[in-house]
Amino acid sequence: MSAVRVAVHPHPTLLPVGFTARWSQPMAAMPSPGWLTAALRPFAMLVDSGAPPELSRLGSDEAVRTAVRKLLRHGGYKPSGRGKPASEYLLGAADEGTLGSINLAVDLCNAVSLHAGLPISVVDLALASPPLHLGIAADDASYVFNATGQEIKLAGLLCLHDAAGPCANAVKDAQRTKTRAETTGVLCIVWGSRELALRTQATLEVYRALTERSGATIDPVEFTTVEIAAVD
Repeated sequence: MSAVRVAVHPHPTLLPVGFTARWSQPMAAMPSPGWLTAALRPFAMLVDSGAPPELSRLGSDEAVRTAVRKLLRHGGYKPSGRGKPASEYLLGAADEGTLGSINLAVDLCNAVSLHAGLPISVVDLALASPPLHLGIAADDASYVFNATGQEIKLAGLLCLHDAAGPCANAVKDAQRTKTRAETTGVLCIVWGSRELALRTQATLEVYRALTERSGATIDPVEFTTVEIAAVD
């Protein structure tokens, strides 16, 4: 199967990495195993929890938080309050004991993002239409991000775009391309930073390993930097 291609607009610190994952059954038929749900806990609670030992390679800190926020500020977006990076939201939810299981694909994303401190987007491959590119959203862009119809304003925010417009970012992914009960294949994007190159690579390796452990077939994603005019 050919690799998914994602064009990347020039950005001073963005280091995107990722892969596609495909399972033989839909999400509804594949509940998350115990080792994965055990990983949806704060880092300090992983010892003897049954969570994968690979997660011990990660562990977020203030330097990671600062670099991720800098990554999102480049286009003028303010990553704070309700618009903070998804990885920060996960850390808060885990500390409060409210980070629960959603489905296999999302749980894998959340577990790795929680412990790496890097935001991760998961997009249903059947719902996102190519061509795909990463770039700053238009000033008037927005999308619905949950089933209740809430919207996020995307002005200045780095987003994944498909043929229909923005569909994912490091804060909140679009409802229209989120995983569902029928999902069998996903595009996974780690919103890495050049300032965190080693952590970004380690996050990708751990994420791939755990996804393969879950029974998925993994394929690479090709990220290619292009001039903005080439994909407009």
